[in-house]
Amino acid sequence: MTLILLSEYFCFVHLLKSRKKNINERTPLLDSSNRSMAEKVGISQQTLVSDTNLDGRARKLPQYAAGLASTLGALAAGMVLAWTSPAGLEVEGTNITKLAHEYEIPISDDEFSWIGSLTTLGAAAICVPIGILCDLIGRKFSMLMLVVPFTIGWGLIIGANSVSLFYAGRFILGVSGGAFCVAAPMYAAEIGESEIRGQLGSYFQLMMTAGILLTYAFGMAVNILWLSVISAIVPIIFFVAFMFMPESPTYYLMKGNVDAARTSMVKLRGSNYNVEPELLIQQEILDEMNRNRVSFFTAIQSKAAVKALIIAFGLMFFQQLSGVNAIIFYAAKIFTAAGSSLSSEVCTIIVGVMQCAAVFVSTMIVDKLGRRILLLASEVAMCLTTLLVGVFFYMQEQKMDVSAIGWLPLTSVCLFIVLFSLGFGPIPWMMIGEIFSLQTKGTAGSAACLFNWLMAFVVTKFFNNLTAELGNSVTFFIFSVVCAVGFFFVFFLVPETKGKTLQEIQAELEG
Repeated sequence: MTLILLSEYFCFVHLLKSRKKNINERTPLLDSSNRSMAEKVGISQQTLVSDTNLDGRARKLPQYAAGLASTLGALAAGMVLAWTSPAGLEVEGTNITKLAHEYEIPISDDEFSWIGSLTTLGAAAICVPIGILCDLIGRKFSMLMLVVPFTIGWGLIIGANSVSLFYAGRFILGVSGGAFCVAAPMYAAEIGESEIRGQLGSYFQLMMTAGILLTYAFGMAVNILWLSVISAIVPIIFFVAFMFMPESPTYYLMKGNVDAARTSMVKLRGSNYNVEPELLIQQEILDEMNRNRVSFFTAIQSKAAVKALIIAFGLMFFQQLSGVNAIIFYAAKIFTAAGSSLSSEVCTIIVGVMQCAAVFVSTMIVDKLGRRILLLASEVAMCLTTLLVGVFFYMQEQKMDVSAIGWLPLTSVCLFIVLFSLGFGPIPWMMIGEIFSLQTKGTAGSAACLFNWLMAFVVTKFFNNLTAELGNSVTFFIFSVVCAVGFFFVFFLVPETKGKTLQEIQAELEG
């Protein structure tokens, strides 16, 4: 979900690391004469992020405020993803879902699987167009516009009197949520200083999981109609908060509007901070990218690009086929089927809390432990936990007494979510920002994003079909086997990228 954030982040960081020159003076970025001066001198990273005068340091609060305001859209997207979990619960003593019962609309299992999965198709459809739109009209305006489809989507669901309206509403909500998954990380990556850019980026995944947790909690307290109303209010809160935030300075520089970029940077850094060095380095990076640009079809033929594509698509495949979205979308149904001693609503809240905590921890350890070790540990844990859930359901299906291990499904799913959130959740997106060259990153990254959402659709659409045809046990055994294969994929094909520059990674992929 954080593809564009990481692409932008590593683009900037790797170029900065590869620089050989330093600038010790702050040069105004006003005209072509200044740009020619920029060709003769460079800027140190220390100068880039702060003024040497104690009173001239950049303010962090405006950057945190803008980053948090933008990720309120991620909160809204998380609530969209998790909505089907409480909506799919069966009313006690019946086999009718809460959604069908409250709206008095007959909904079959297959129809409900479409209600859940159409969101991922909507997200897949917007992956490439939203990137183009952000470059045409800006990051800020693109995100503010997303409130319109959010409102339409929730409006269709709130007033639905047929399954078709649920279909339409969920697809439109998928478009909105998927667009935020691209635009919000892009904005956060471009507004922050290098020393806090990673922290700003982590807010997106954190707010996404917070949205999932909120839906689980509200789903226990209110009916589905009011849950939908509450979910519809969150994008409006985002709109009110974000409309006062500045546009990304990088976007203005891309459009050649240096004055607007300067004004935006001053709002983000404070009036006492000298923004000229930072503007200059960003302009140099953009110029260098333009100078080195070649056609995508030329760049993608290299050995490094082909191997990067295999790694990216493989990571996305194993991320989704691990069953994570099936667990998030249908967590309540899983716990109900397992006959947990705790209510399914309480179980899903516990899962949501564990996921939030794990995402928070992941942001602090990924640069210390490395990518490969977390991916491998994540796959081992996911393989074992889905195997244990499968064994539990197998024993249940064989009419064996499972009352003594009623705690097993909740414990296993919590461990699955924790280890997924530490490794295979965020790291595949991070590595996409690291393994592609500047010439291929945009197109190849968008293709990987599209593939990820399509795989999410396959899992969420056919999860109910698999459990109906094969049973819960076989379904989780399949997830376990996929995780086992994913372990060997990572072990033999995925390189460690921690602490390596873009040039070093590309050289390693070339062999």
